[in-house]
Amino acid sequence: MTWTDYLIFLAAVILTPLIGGLITGLDRKVTALIQGRYGPPVLQPFYDVVKLLSKEKMIVNDFQIFAAYIYLLSAILSVGFFAIKADLLMIIFIMSIGLVFYVIGALATRSPYSQVGAQRELMQMLAYEPLLIFVLIGMYYVAGSFNLHDIMSHGRLLLDLPLIFVVLSLVLDIKIKKSPFDFSTSEHAHQELVRGILTDYAGPYLALIEIADWYELVLLLAMLAIFWSQNLVIGALISLFVFFLDIIVDNISARMTLKWMLSFSWIVGISFTVLNIAYLYFSNVSR
Repeated sequence: MTWTDYLIFLAAVILTPLIGGLITGLDRKVTALIQGRYGPPVLQPFYDVVKLLSKEKMIVNDFQIFAAYIYLLSAILSVGFFAIKADLLMIIFIMSIGLVFYVIGALATRSPYSQVGAQRELMQMLAYEPLLIFVLIGMYYVAGSFNLHDIMSHGRLLLDLPLIFVVLSLVLDIKIKKSPFDFSTSEHAHQELVRGILTDYAGPYLALIEIADWYELVLLLAMLAIFWSQNLVIGALISLFVFFLDIIVDNISARMTLKWMLSFSWIVGISFTVLNIAYLYFSNVSR
């Protein structure tokens, strides 16, 4: 890594939670408008995190704290390495390590809400983690490498990988727990698990989880944006449009079952990936 890489890494680490919090605030505002409410201010997520950081530290056990820090650290590293165009496969693995600790932290408590929420989070990981691998396979087929610099040099992945772009959009929907995939935790009042996997997180440690979620949200949106890396402004607009569609789906759909989520995500992921790569193969579109 050069000094330029270190500066880019640091800038990404600092700016990403600001962008993620702003997008989360816009999410709440748009949701409120769809539901006919005025809604909270766009900066409300930042107010919430600042308030959580000022709260008294309350924990169930020490491992829970450790898990929260690992989850945040993995999210930070994932975004930082993405910013310097490192290996995308490594970035996904780093992100997955944090998610595993996130789940184990909830399982380390005796709360039935946390434990059931953690089990559902594992099911969601089982749904979207293979899809991420399918996405990487498609990118590798076109770019000939997992290196982000090589992938972005292709310019317009969206034209060659339209179905795999849909698969990654599905990953975004599952990962940010929008309906119909809000199983382990939810922002909606209809969630019977209270805060699910987050039930035993409070105060500063809940703030760490919220900030880590912002990092992961921006990372997934950035992965969508590189499908049009020829002009990253257009790529960013495309990814935000997909996020807006997720908000609409979230407000017009009900939560389904875990069995449906697994079958739907795997059928869509496998079939779309096979069809897209078959199209590339017969069209001789590869590096």
